[in-house]
Amino acid sequence: MTGSLDGATATGVRKPRQQPMFVTVTAVRRLSERMARITLTGDEIAEFDYAGPDHLARVFFPVCEDFRLPVTEQWWPELQAMPVERRPVMRNYTVRRMDHARGEMDIDFVLHGDSGPASAWACAAKPGDRIGVLSDGAEYRPGDADWQLLIGDETAIPAITGMLETLRTPAHTFFEVADELDVIDVASPATWLYRSGTRGAKVLEALRGMAFPEGKPYVWVAGESTLATSVRRYLVNERSIDKKQIYFCGYWRADRPAYD
Repeated sequence: MTGSLDGATATGVRKPRQQPMFVTVTAVRRLSERMARITLTGDEIAEFDYAGPDHLARVFFPVCEDFRLPVTEQWWPELQAMPVERRPVMRNYTVRRMDHARGEMDIDFVLHGDSGPASAWACAAKPGDRIGVLSDGAEYRPGDADWQLLIGDETAIPAITGMLETLRTPAHTFFEVADELDVIDVASPATWLYRSGTRGAKVLEALRGMAFPEGKPYVWVAGESTLATSVRRYLVNERSIDKKQIYFCGYWRADRPAYD
């Protein structure tokens, strides 16, 4: 027997909940002109698995008043079986803060009007509103690196700012954003680059002018696909950084619908 009814394994380690749960908005706070922090609470948040500052949650947004979530661990086929007119819209977001004891989590949303369902929801969010969340894992693992290189666009701000609050080694941080309206306070020095031309171009320009420290690096880069892939290619091909020391993720693509 490998488990029990309460979700604990034979070793006594509780198995993370693998099905969506309802959470309710308790507070909304603007961090900048284009980002809002939304605090969520729920009776089941204690079962939400959380593994680090870039931990992703699948977030389910209502499309009608009859808002329902999948109720089993086979949540994906269950979601797809729902009628389109009632099926929640799902997007991935970083969990900015987790407090299991208080049953709270924060998610930071990039706001770009009604151009997408998540942004539209976040722009109008108020206490009492409900959405669904599902834990989806974390990838930030600096290990025994001597220094870190953290890079991202607007969509990576929540993850990187969380990393900056837990640093154990020096870090060089670059944010490539639209303009000064995207800048927020962070816990450690960071370079804010204002985008022009191809996405990632300003970051590459900054990296080419940077003297890399001695020692073993760890690189975390995420955001628009062009930025993430071009930075990784440069670091591997021109700076000879081992691919194993680079985590990169294209959160979204500029040639596809809005990144929410």
